[in-house]
Amino acid sequence: MRIDRPFDKSALTTFMAAFPVTAILGPRQSGKTTLAHEFPADHFLDLENPRDAAMLAEPQLALEPLSGLIVIDEIQRIPELFPLLRYLVDTHHDQRYLILGSASRELIRQSSESLAGRVAYHELGGFRLGDVGIEHWRDLWLRGGLPPAYTASTEESSYLWREQYVATFLERDIPQLGISIPAATLRRFWTMLCHYHGQTLNHSELARAFGVSDMTVRRYLDILEGTFMIRLLQPWHANIGKRLVKRPKLYVRDSGLLHTLLAIRSLRDLASHNKLGASWEGFALEAAARAIGKRREELAFWATHSGAEVDLFWQEHGRNWAVEIKYADAPRLTPSMASAVKDLELARLWVLYPGNQAYPLAPAVSTLPLTGLGNQWRYE
Repeated sequence: MRIDRPFDKSALTTFMAAFPVTAILGPRQSGKTTLAHEFPADHFLDLENPRDAAMLAEPQLALEPLSGLIVIDEIQRIPELFPLLRYLVDTHHDQRYLILGSASRELIRQSSESLAGRVAYHELGGFRLGDVGIEHWRDLWLRGGLPPAYTASTEESSYLWREQYVATFLERDIPQLGISIPAATLRRFWTMLCHYHGQTLNHSELARAFGVSDMTVRRYLDILEGTFMIRLLQPWHANIGKRLVKRPKLYVRDSGLLHTLLAIRSLRDLASHNKLGASWEGFALEAAARAIGKRREELAFWATHSGAEVDLFWQEHGRNWAVEIKYADAPRLTPSMASAVKDLELARLWVLYPGNQAYPLAPAVSTLPLTGLGNQWRYE
């Protein structure tokens, strides 16, 4: 089954027209290579292909004679390419590059040091709601957005694929990034994180629970965040005279992988699981974050020690906006929402829920059904 990704293709088209180098970042098997093939390339180099990797043993001799659009897949395998790309795009104006990578933080660090002002980044996760059709949101929630997981013929085959994905990620992908942590150890840690999904993160508590140091916990978190497996949502600090929560919240980014690590195989399993609400929150938050289109560091949550909070906060058009996520049939205005609108001076607070109808709750507060959430946020 082939599923179009019009929003991502449009965003890449815009970037490629404005920058000599465009980078597609995302987890393994998220469809980066498939999307790159949507753009007619003059040269396509896959660094997982031994022949292409051997060809780039002398990268300048290999790349300098080329012209047109040059796609380099899994570029993080040869980090010394980045300084060369800077030279090539500055001196060969008939060259454009589309580079693909699966290690976000390291790839951004390497490329930003060498390609400042010459590169645009596009993060590609799994399928968006608008890609699969909003009527299929339950399947997307259960299976996650990784294309082979979503398009599998049955729930069971999707689950088996995700099981193999987790194993391959831990046993092959992590070591290829130069990280020497036993696969079983990192899997236990990742599984433990699933039980903290949607909660404020306490590094010391995690360290005690797993029997390691704070620094080891931070290292493991950094690895999983840098490979797009988890989201650490930072708190928004505003000087409003209240004690604010200052620790990040943790989410497993792909709901399908969360369910796999929790041994949730079906919607029936999910409906009776004690992580049902937390799973919904993470799924809806990830869908909202992608629709908003902000960079990771531009999104936050807000919470006070007295209990007022919003799950997602950002700024756009010079104003403050927020989303509160509820797994409920008919959400109502709460004192927490009213406090957030006042304290954060929100232009609007949307209450994202799994129902079908949008309705006002207060002058600046309204519900937003998940089915009303497309690929791009509407400020209405």
